[in-house]
Amino acid sequence: MKIATLIVRILVGGLMLFASLSYFFKFGGQPAPVGDMKTLMDGFMASKYLLPLAKSVELIAGLTIISWKFMKIGAVILVPVTLNILLINVFMMPEGIPIAAALFVGNLFLIYTNWDSYKGIFTA
Repeated sequence: MKIATLIVRILVGGLMLFASLSYFFKFGGQPAPVGDMKTLMDGFMASKYLLPLAKSVELIAGLTIISWKFMKIGAVILVPVTLNILLINVFMMPEGIPIAAALFVGNLFLIYTNWDSYKGIFTA
């Protein structure tokens, strides 16, 4: 289980780091969105704050997951981000579903492996 956790941690954290750093430093060419996805991205860009905020959260959560320092809170912070990535791919860009689903399931796996740390949140 430790090896699987390490692999998932590196993959999820690395993907989050790559996605956020490529947004801020503009490396790794990305195809231009088309159709409904273009409309959605235009809306994100028009807000001026939403995409930088989401990418900053991805960066911080990716760093916490990769470094294992504060990984438990990083995994929780990443749940709404990975869920949103999955839902955007389900409704707007179905060809990206496998990667988005793997990212979401990987995040849930990281939470599952540390479930004892989260039990206190759910007790009354």
